[in-house]
This record gives sequence, structure tokens and C-alpha cells, in this order.
Amino acid sequence: MLTTAQPIKAYADFLPAARTASASTEEWTETDPALPSVYLSHGAPPLLTEADWIAQLFALAQSMPKPRGIVIISAHWEAAPVALTASGGDLVYDFSGFHPVYRELTYATPDSTRLAQRVAAAMPDGEPVHQHVSRGLDHGAWVPLMAMYPNADVPVVQMSIPTHDPHQLLDLGRRLGHLRDEGVLVIGSGFMTHGLPFLDRDAIAGIQVPSWSREFDAWAAEALSTGDIEALANYRAIAPGVSYAHPTVDHFVPLFVTFGAATKIEQPAQTAIDGFWMGLSKRTFVLK
Repeated sequence: MLTTAQPIKAYADFLPAARTASASTEEWTETDPALPSVYLSHGAPPLLTEADWIAQLFALAQSMPKPRGIVIISAHWEAAPVALTASGGDLVYDFSGFHPVYRELTYATPDSTRLAQRVAAAMPDGEPVHQHVSRGLDHGAWVPLMAMYPNADVPVVQMSIPTHDPHQLLDLGRRLGHLRDEGVLVIGSGFMTHGLPFLDRDAIAGIQVPSWSREFDAWAAEALSTGDIEALANYRAIAPGVSYAHPTVDHFVPLFVTFGAATKIEQPAQTAIDGFWMGLSKRTFVLK
């Protein structure tokens, strides 16, 4: 719910038509093909001030039937063993330095208990799954979903990232892949480049993209276009500018869950959104 419009006017302007369009979107049925898996660059709460970015995320959602549920893995929740959010849990306002209006935003989605049970059942036998009793979605989930599904009418379960190991995350994605056949949208949410400590004033102002961000994004785009999962998995050793683009890797590794959940791991990714925001790559892609 939007309670104060002024600092995020772009989102307030977007809502009326988007809510109407989203409400009339046909829901996934058993006669539809499996939903894709998606990697989102989720930005930060001020994404909701960016009319073009909001529209791009909404267009991505509108390009597919409305899911029966969403399982999202966000860079902002790292915990092992695997943990799942509570249905109806409180949103996590895991940020600072932004206008207070962002802490007034709400995103109350339908009961997700059954979806959480399906996710838990997909995990390996004998491995614990922690069902959190109060934690809701963090901003890596609710910010992009506010643009994609503005009526908050799809059940959502967020899963923690239990490891940074690409191959273990691919396996985690594989375990979620069958849910796509049931109308569940699997999303890895991060940021294709995330070198916040290395942004200068020109980058923040949108005047210039840092070379490390542009070079890493170009390398990733090439690997994604050919489905070169081994190159992506070896990013620490071979990606240009990686120590600047990802001083911590939490915003990159969700893409391995996206690949793991796809029908075929080694397949070209379809870029849905590209470009830069504050010098950081917005690259978002879809896999069948």
C-alpha cells in the first residue's frame, strides 16, 4: 500500500492503470507451459522513483500468466540451513539512509503456508528447513514485486541463501524447478553489479558508468547469451572487474538458483531489462 506519494510519485502515478491491468491478467492454468525462472536486479527502495524501471518490471510480469505462487531468493537473506519466511510475516526494512516513506510501505500477500510446505518438501531428506515464525519479505523481494504484481495478490515465499557455492545453488534451483510446472514463478533477486563502496559522484548522479561495472556487465551478458554456466560459476577467477563489481558476492549468486530451476541449465538467457542505475547494472533475465 502506498501511504505517502510525494517522494515516490512515479510509483503513485503507475499504480491506478497497473492495478487494473494486473487484476485482469489471466492466471496460470494446468494447460499453460511451465513458468520461466527469472533473475532480477532489484535495485533499492528508490527503484520506485524510476518510472522506466517500474514499467520494465511490470512488462516482464505481464509477459506471462499470473503465477499461482512465487518463490524468491534474495541477496539480503543469507542463512543456513535453508530458511523460509512466515506467511503474513512483517516486511523487513533492511536499509538506511533513504526517505522515511519507504518504511511506511506495505505489501501484504495471500497466505503462503501451502507453498512453503511444497518448498520444504522439495529439500533433501534429512536436511532441516527452518520455518521462520515472524520474518516477512526483505526489500530484495518486496520492492521489485510491488512493481511486478502491484495488487499483492500472489502468495510469496522467500527462501534464504544457504551458501555461495554456485554448484550447490544450482542443485537448490533444481529442487525448485518442478514447481514451475505447477504455476510457481522462481526468482533469484540480486544486482548484476553491486560495487557500492566504489561509486563516485558521477556514477551516483547517472553521469558516468564505472568501467568495472560496464566491463563486468558485458562479460556477464556474453556468458548469459550462450548459456555458459561454467564461465558464470568461475566468475571469481575470470570476470573482469569482479572485485569491484562484487566486493561481496551475495547479489550475484542468486542467478545460480535461477539457472538451476530452468528446464535446461545450459541454455541462453533472454535479457528482459538492461542498462544502468547509479552506475550499477540492472540486467534482468529469463530462462525457460
